[in-house]
Amino acid sequence: MKTTHTFGIQFILRTGKKDKTKGIVYARITVEARRAELSLKKRMAVDDWNNNRGIARGSGIEAKKFNSYLEQVRAQLTEAYRELQVSKQRVTPENIKALYLGDSFNDHTLMELVKYHNNTQKNILAPGTIKNYYTTKKYIERFLKKKFKATDFYLVQINYKFITDFEIFMRNFKPLDHQMPLGNNGVMKHLERFRKIVNLGQRLGWIAQNPFESYKLHFTRNERGFLSEKELATIENKTFAIERLRTVRDIFVFGCYTGLSYIDAINLGPDEISLGVDGQYWIFSNRQKTKTTVKIPLLPKALDILNKYKKHPKSVNRDKIFPLISNQKLNGYLKEIADICGIKKHLTFHLARHTFATTITLSNGVPIETVSNILGHKSISTTQIYAKVLEKKISKDMDKLREVISNKQRFLIGLIFLIFL
Repeated sequence: MKTTHTFGIQFILRTGKKDKTKGIVYARITVEARRAELSLKKRMAVDDWNNNRGIARGSGIEAKKFNSYLEQVRAQLTEAYRELQVSKQRVTPENIKALYLGDSFNDHTLMELVKYHNNTQKNILAPGTIKNYYTTKKYIERFLKKKFKATDFYLVQINYKFITDFEIFMRNFKPLDHQMPLGNNGVMKHLERFRKIVNLGQRLGWIAQNPFESYKLHFTRNERGFLSEKELATIENKTFAIERLRTVRDIFVFGCYTGLSYIDAINLGPDEISLGVDGQYWIFSNRQKTKTTVKIPLLPKALDILNKYKKHPKSVNRDKIFPLISNQKLNGYLKEIADICGIKKHLTFHLARHTFATTITLSNGVPIETVSNILGHKSISTTQIYAKVLEKKISKDMDKLREVISNKQRFLIGLIFLIFL
């Protein structure tokens, strides 16, 4: 942390717009080219002020008395500067001014802000989302301990370098347990959450200048995995001797045909299934993550699975469509299912949502606007991540094009033949 700064104090006289003969004396505090001005509330005639030296003109008693006062102000401002250095707090013109005036400059801390955010948001954000914020909190704590040998940090000390150092720390952090090191997008997600916390601090008035103003998040656009029609059919038609694998397979396939996320599928209740405008059964629900309403027509395969589980004892007991199983266990069992079915892809429940968006809907000609609405996306740009055109559809479209071109060529040949007959 920097302990020495370019620091200076200059006294200036500011005149008003109407009266140019008199002005008010200000102390200008400069730290690293950043300025703050402090009114001394002392009026003086322009003719009595030495603008070059920043003192009162003359050697009379009044001039000497006033210049002595200015030196006292200079000494007190310098002492405030040194006090900030000794206490290892952020040295800024604003903090020097506040300390001189006896104000309580911003002494809120980072962990105080993090705690305030998590406590106020824990009943607003989805459980999975607030859990991620707690993970970000752990990384901040590790960073403070490693970088500063501290458990907390004043908000006024957080700057652009703090953010970049935090980013470097996360990129180089090697977990001691079974977890994988963070990739680029993992680091960016933690910084995105950190930025939201800092934005809250600014709205609360705890942070004067947002250190994220010049910082840009850089996410890597990853290809979204999904199952092909053949892979999905393999899972659907596979016979599993173990009941838990059959149940997990059915919940996963249900996700492939509805686009529901894990939390929305596992919490889906019978009261959220009803007839739609077309006389067919629909899902009418709210996404837990975004609180947006979703209306999903049930495809035959999804309806079959729904009917299969609506009287399951474990489903009836909790008044939900499916028996309760944690996301962690479900993804663990999906790995077993992938191995049994000979599927090399990393099978997770979220892959079902990707499969619905690509293999089930977009590749079969469903407009992206409709898919976006079914998925409960707030913006169609989010849906565009899924909007990859499958090779099979490209092949079909090119076959149609070949046929069109071939027909045109046959027509032209026939026309030429008739002309020359």
